Amino acid sequence: MENRRKDASERYVSPAVEQASLILFSLAGARSTYMSLTEICANVGIHKSKAFTILETLQRFGLVRKNTDARGYALGPGLISLSRKVLDDMNAPILAEPILEELARKTGTTAALGLIADRNVFVAAKREGGGSIVVTMRVGHRFPLTYGCHGKAIAAFLPEKELAVLLKDKKLYFQGDPAKLDKDKIIKDIERCRKDWFAEDLEETAPGLNAVASPVLGPNSRPTGYIVLLGLASADTAHRYGPLVAEAGKALSLKLGANIVGEPGNRARS
Repeated sequence: MENRRKDASERYVSPAVEQASLILFSLAGARSTYMSLTEICANVGIHKSKAFTILETLQRFGLVRKNTDARGYALGPGLISLSRKVLDDMNAPILAEPILEELARKTGTTAALGLIADRNVFVAAKREGGGSIVVTMRVGHRFPLTYGCHGKAIAAFLPEKELAVLLKDKKLYFQGDPAKLDKDKIIKDIERCRKDWFAEDLEETAPGLNAVASPVLGPNSRPTGYIVLLGLASADTAHRYGPLVAEAGKALSLKLGANIVGEPGNRARS
């Protein structure tokens, strides 16, 4: 029975990817900067020819580098960009805490940070204001990438080619039900967000729900998430609080290393 469970858990494991991962972890734990091919093979338990092929492939993507005398391998600079992304996503909720706190206090509503995860976003942090009626959501809750005002805010700062591909998707949730999408209006909302740094959801996704969101950009000035203000009493309230949310999005983007200088629409098209 135990062997059957083991077989089921390993059914979808790729041996090549597993071996490459073990090689990377082996290099990370090395006592010296470089490890010889023989040492790597002994640690991982694979033949030299297989290890050499994997190392050459990893070197092609900058994940591994070879010593100048061609003897020995070490972790490569390509891992820096990968780890930077992970650290940015982990740091974003911590850096956002005082920004969300201030935003919730000033408006008396709920301020939340969402982060992009592939074709979805998830709530990474939130702060609730002291209003009598508070709309909230749980941390960890997931939404489609294009949902509501946060979808517009993210789309507005995508490169033009990526935005064009995104808008061809048959299921766009900018206005809730994809079947009721008004694409002309969405394009106008996206253009406005590029200029104002915030997008609105005025009872488009749900009756009585007004919200406003601003993009959060990462070190490469690409969208990494958003800040949203929920539970606004009216469209007028959303208009009034939009600039506050925009300043919050810019503040967090700067903390994450984004370059927000210049007209955002031009940068989004590059």
